[in-house]
Amino acid sequence: MVKRVGMTLFVFALLMAMTAPAFAVTPYDIFEGSDLRKIVKRGKLIVGMELKFWPFEYTDEQGNAVGFDVDIAKQAAKELGVELEIKDMEWTGLIPALQAGKIDIIISGITGTLERAKSMTFTDAYFTTGLCTLLSTKRANDVTDVDQLNAEGRILAVKTGTTADLVASKRFPKAKINRYKDETSCVQEVVNGRADAFFYDQISIGKHHKQYPKETKAILKPFTYEPYCIAMRKGDFDLWQWLEMYLQTIKNNGTLDTLRAKYFGDILPDARQ
Repeated sequence: MVKRVGMTLFVFALLMAMTAPAFAVTPYDIFEGSDLRKIVKRGKLIVGMELKFWPFEYTDEQGNAVGFDVDIAKQAAKELGVELEIKDMEWTGLIPALQAGKIDIIISGITGTLERAKSMTFTDAYFTTGLCTLLSTKRANDVTDVDQLNAEGRILAVKTGTTADLVASKRFPKAKINRYKDETSCVQEVVNGRADAFFYDQISIGKHHKQYPKETKAILKPFTYEPYCIAMRKGDFDLWQWLEMYLQTIKNNGTLDTLRAKYFGDILPDARQ
């Protein structure tokens, strides 16, 4: 009996010793280990972007990063009191880079979706748009509604890894879907009459139609809801809260409206907020 009691006490003490570190974690420890704290200590905010998404992020004639998202990132770094480093990479590499800790956040016209939210955390939207349609006048001049594209013989061009890529297979199962790694290739497929349509955000479709008014026509009424959000790794409440407060601040003090007017005013004055 004594041995049994002694063994029980030993096991209890061992379990307490093993679980003690979990109970010892304090809010201060969590803060110290947060990405927000690491960014401040490092003195640098590292943002992932694909600098090929005009006017959200692109390069000027001198090779400098410019655009709507770039200005949002610059302002965030300024408010944090740190430097900004932009890592330019292909779209398909952004999410893996975030999950591997190579970048702190993504600000690159990334749409917050329920599927993506399983593996990363999103802020509220700072810009909303929707997928619109660039049509080939040679192949699809008769199309007035996107549902007409769900038919055998139709060829659709989409950029790999985008929400258009995800939507196309579900929304247009009867059509042939060709995937390309960059936006320009998709547009050229439509312009040259090799594809019926290309799906992308409202502003980009409007821009491409203005570039090729004879070869294309556009349906600028969005057929999806696309909230552009800031993306970060799972589990960091401190960074998420700071970014939420940052976005609310620039929405309420007029900064976001000023940036919208700067980059989108001459393209789509009635673009959805």
